[in-house]
Amino acid sequence: MSIVNTSAERIDLVVAAQKEYFASGATLDYDFRREQLLRLQRALMEWQQPLCEALWADLHKSEQEAILTELSIVEGEVKNHLKHLRSWMKHENCSTPLKMFPSRSRIVSEPLGQALIIAPWNYPVQLLLNPLVGAISAGCTAILKPSPYVPQVSKVLEKMICSTFDERYIYVVQGNRDVNRELLARRFDIIFFTGSPALGRKVMEAASHNLTPVVLELGGKSPCIVDAGADIEMAARRIAWGKTLNAGQTCIAPDYLLIRSALQERFVEAFKRELRKLHGKDVKQSKHFVRMVNDRAFERVSSYLECGRVVAGGRSDAAERYIEPTLLADVDVDSPVMQEEIFGPVLPMIPFDSTDEAIRFITNREKPLALYYFGPQAEGWRVIRRTSAGGSCINDTIMHIANENIPFGGVGNSGMGSYHGRLSFDAFSHRRSVVVTPSWIDLPFRYMPYKMFGLVKKIL
Repeated sequence: MSIVNTSAERIDLVVAAQKEYFASGATLDYDFRREQLLRLQRALMEWQQPLCEALWADLHKSEQEAILTELSIVEGEVKNHLKHLRSWMKHENCSTPLKMFPSRSRIVSEPLGQALIIAPWNYPVQLLLNPLVGAISAGCTAILKPSPYVPQVSKVLEKMICSTFDERYIYVVQGNRDVNRELLARRFDIIFFTGSPALGRKVMEAASHNLTPVVLELGGKSPCIVDAGADIEMAARRIAWGKTLNAGQTCIAPDYLLIRSALQERFVEAFKRELRKLHGKDVKQSKHFVRMVNDRAFERVSSYLECGRVVAGGRSDAAERYIEPTLLADVDVDSPVMQEEIFGPVLPMIPFDSTDEAIRFITNREKPLALYYFGPQAEGWRVIRRTSAGGSCINDTIMHIANENIPFGGVGNSGMGSYHGRLSFDAFSHRRSVVVTPSWIDLPFRYMPYKMFGLVKKIL
């Protein structure tokens, strides 16, 4: 199944229609926004089975994993917005200094306008619809651009959105990078992009021509530290889970393992045991182990198997785009596996002898989207204070994305801006300051020729 590019003419018509619809004020009221969130909530329930089937067809993603990592996260976000939308929309009272008497100050959250949301293929439902929740609750219109690399999912999403929303309000555009270029050549009020840092730079460059604000959710090489004092069995279990979830095709998957030299052998054996518990003796037969998205991804990730000594896993099958979860030892830090985001089930290990050595290794590289630490909690907090990352877990992996009450986003090379919960609402809003001054009195002090200026100076 292949995706047909939406034509430039069709894009122009929808962009114009959405701008007109937003200008009408139709999206501004609380009742409208709440109803659209409820529509999305009902649609997620109605389309759950077709979405799960499409995720299996495109990625070999099991129904359980589809619900846990895609649909349930969007459903949780919708529920959170429904619960808090009214309070988020309220004008905020702010203190006003005496020098401005008798004025009052407010902050008004107003929708930015027309949003463009571009999603990747690895979590194609969650990463398209989760930002949409923020756009709806903020009162924006939205054009959605799913990935062509997961054609079954993208078509189901298009049908779902088409049957749920007016195209003047929310619309799905399909196609390859040529379509991305067409979209980015047009003026939007906000662009929300999830993808690689390389593509993020292109999005930011295009947005700069119109000074369009962007939220960039990118990636990079997220380190995982296993330090002295770590529970090796637990660390191996949680790292194996985080690395094999979606076959490592997760922007916050542990990308490389910094491990105390004395712990490496124990960890390798524990990792093998925990992998068998997760996926059975033959991972290839596991219904919960995803495949590489396409042949190009398979070839790229499988080439990393030559970048070190395989101490666990290492098998692959090009016909099925299958790569066994693999640990690599004796890895050259200048090799490709340590220069590029892996985005697959290969985990290179870099030994260290002191926590400060591990910290220096991390801080000498680009800021990652995630950082994981296994060891004593106090030492974990010291690592967090000495490093910078989009998000972190101490003695866990991945789980910070599951809490809609805390921010999710990158820093530096791993992105800019954050979302989830109130921050999703804020991402698609402008916090507008408003000063209200009554007309029943008009104090003369601010006007030329500035009489009684000595008194005014004391108040300032």
